[in-house]
Amino acid sequence: MLGLIWLAVAVSWGVGILGRGYWTPDEPREADLAWRMSWQPSKAVPLLAGEPFCEKPPLAYWMAGAAIDVWGPDAWVARLPNLLYALVTALAVGMIARRSAGPIAGLAAAAAIGTFLLSYQVAIWLATDAPLLAAVAVALLGLYVGFYAMGTGERLRGYSLMHIALAVGFLSKSAAAWMVPVLTLITLVVWERRWRELLRWELYVGLVLQIALILTWVWVVYVGPDGPLHLKVFFWNNLVGRFAHVDAPAELQYAAAHRNSPGKYLIELPIYLWPWTLLVVAAARRAWRQRITSTERQRPVRFALATFVPTLGVLSVAATARNIYLAPALPGVALLLGWWVSDLSTTQDPWDARAMRGTSLLLLLAVIVFAAAMIILGLESWDVLNARILFVAVSVLGLASALACALFAWQAAGRGLLLRASFGLLLAYSALLVGPASQIYRRADAWQDLGSIGRAIGRDAGGRPVILFAPDETTRAFIDMYTRTSVGLIPGPVTAQSTERLRAQLASNPQSLVVTQLPGRNNTGTFRRLAASLGVGDRIAPTPLVDDAQMPAWASGLRLRITHRYALPNGRRYALLAWEPATASR
Repeated sequence: MLGLIWLAVAVSWGVGILGRGYWTPDEPREADLAWRMSWQPSKAVPLLAGEPFCEKPPLAYWMAGAAIDVWGPDAWVARLPNLLYALVTALAVGMIARRSAGPIAGLAAAAAIGTFLLSYQVAIWLATDAPLLAAVAVALLGLYVGFYAMGTGERLRGYSLMHIALAVGFLSKSAAAWMVPVLTLITLVVWERRWRELLRWELYVGLVLQIALILTWVWVVYVGPDGPLHLKVFFWNNLVGRFAHVDAPAELQYAAAHRNSPGKYLIELPIYLWPWTLLVVAAARRAWRQRITSTERQRPVRFALATFVPTLGVLSVAATARNIYLAPALPGVALLLGWWVSDLSTTQDPWDARAMRGTSLLLLLAVIVFAAAMIILGLESWDVLNARILFVAVSVLGLASALACALFAWQAAGRGLLLRASFGLLLAYSALLVGPASQIYRRADAWQDLGSIGRAIGRDAGGRPVILFAPDETTRAFIDMYTRTSVGLIPGPVTAQSTERLRAQLASNPQSLVVTQLPGRNNTGTFRRLAASLGVGDRIAPTPLVDDAQMPAWASGLRLRITHRYALPNGRRYALLAWEPATASR
């Protein structure tokens, strides 16, 4: 059973990490940063299309760039380190649960942190969040070992591991790595009234190593070109500016995006924890009912709550809010769930079986949703016979396996075999992530294939200069990776000043071509008919490809004409424009 559980979780990761291309939002940008890092001379500051990008420290780009340097810029290569991050995260959380509540808890907690919808998203997405989560999980392991150590040597090893992991986390996503472990330590000290723990020398020895690692990178940035300015963006605009408004240019006002709202994280929490939401509710209920039991027995519960609840409170009052900000606190929820599963072998409650059966129903509903998606996608795009057979075979096998495992879990829960039921639930969920999800990824790749547009623009532009007009980060990234690394740039937004700058560049070099994103989406027939049947057809009606008579005001005023149009099915649309100078009067 142990091997099958690890295999199911690992294959689920593999499909999501290695089985798809670069997707918006963010992944094309992250891919360009990693690709640049694979060959740029200085590795201290990431570069987006050749310009410093100081939102995140460079560790994630070092790792992805090293893989790209060996095997090339394919999406699966750039995400290859994510397999390591996911494994480290699961092992660290599993080791905490095992030390605190036994081997069953360790296995359940590792599986939970690998399959929560939010942590799964973090694991498979090319971004800095996967290494951050891994570093925080290892830091929590070190904190647990050090805080509950029986001797000086064990305490020193635990806290030193915590500091090393925090240094790695800092180099992944700045000081955000400190939030969960620091809040956890403070909460435990207050909760258990162990004030002396803050005075132990073992807690601070490893801090020297952490500071040395971080300051080495900071110094290299500082002595580089525009070093002080880059450090200000790294630590002031992008760190403090995530929690509060700061004095900065508009493009560096990070608090203006992803605005927070009261109760946002609590409202969305059931989605983050899907499909184990009901199991977490049952675990929280058991923890509350057993709060008067022995202190030793409640240790894993206290550590779990100290990991999750304070971070949830801090994020709830921050200026910005994104689901991934809560991901580093999910080890706490996984630990609580692991403790609950291990406790099922000794005591059971009617609520436990209901939670198991409710989760079975959620997964059966997911089977229906995935089946409907397979039908829609099958009608949308039949490629060739072999692809059709593969699509149907993999989808049907995955759906049938998920259905069988969910029904097995339902029956086992009804008979009181809750450990078997939890095993069936995990296999059902993994079957969905491996079978139908893999086919959805293959179809969605066609909607996200910005590389094909970038290569087509490169071919159509030939040797002529290219100017990007008001591009977003995604456009700059795929043009840099797939078209050429040297282009003109007119930053957005579209204003009278930006159009005048474009006019001046075209006048100085009339052979230049302009790349611009067209509004709307190229929605395909099947999706339009589906939307119409649901009464929302007007919301996704296809936007006609722009012709010269429908040119945006800024383009027609500059005497630009479209030479080529590019559109992805259900995806982005772009145009390549050429300038027609005014004919000189005689």
